[in-house]
Formats: sequence, structure tokens, C-alpha cells
Amino acid sequence: MSIVDNKKAFHDYFIEERYEAGMVLEGWEVKSIRAGRVQLKEAYVIVRQGEVFLFGAHISPLPTASTHIHPDPVRTRKLLLSGDEIKRLIGKVERAGYTLVPLNLHYTKGRIKCEIGLAKGKKQHDKRESEKLRDTQREIQSVMKQNRR
Repeated sequence: MSIVDNKKAFHDYFIEERYEAGMVLEGWEVKSIRAGRVQLKEAYVIVRQGEVFLFGAHISPLPTASTHIHPDPVRTRKLLLSGDEIKRLIGKVERAGYTLVPLNLHYTKGRIKCEIGLAKGKKQHDKRESEKLRDTQREIQSVMKQNRR
């Protein structure tokens, strides 16, 4: 079950591979994510010293958060992947010119997971082409819907 999707990632990048990663979260973050107060629009993933981190994801604290905790909505969060997956990602990001972007947050067996994608950037003409394709698909669906009536 999806919590939030990063639509901007699909607009700006060609997604070639997907990985599911666990997240290291604090208690107030879990409560806020379950309440739907999370945004991935400007988030990105970086590999540093053999570990994977999520930057720029905005998790708004709930107003009922504890008084003794001062939450940071855009703090750096560690992503949990296997060693083989991290090595594969490091190789592709450093050599092949790929980048890592968060695609969505979702629940798996009651846990919050982050799906990250190995992506290549789109050029402006690629973005226009994908918009045209999406528009034609929408028109085809509307015509088919009218023909069914």
C-alpha cells in the first residue's frame, strides 16, 4: 500500500532499476508518515562511505509531538540495503552516470519502506515526448469509454 509517490522523479528521469530499502526513522516520523504528512518532491538519495542516505525528504511533525523533542523535518535518514545491493549501486552511480531517486514510500508487512530507483536524466525533448504519449493514451481511453456507452 503506497503512502506517497514521487511524480517528479518519473517526469525528470528514466527509471531503469528499482530497489526496496528500509528506513531508520524516529518515533515521531513514523506517526507523521502514517498520518500522510510526508513529501518526496525534492528528495534525493546519495551513497556516502558505503552507506545509502535519503536527503531532502520532508516529514512534517505532528502538532501533538512530544515537548522535549525538537523535530527536524528534513534531516538525513539512513536507508537499509544489503551489502551486495549497495556495491552494485555504487558501481553504477560512479561509473555509468546514473543517479538514485526515491520513488515512493509504502508499507510492507507493517513496516515503512522506501523504493529507490536507479535513473538516468531525461532531456527536454524526452519530457515533451512522454507528455504527448500520456495525452494520447488519455484520449484513447476517453474514446473507448464513450464507445462503451
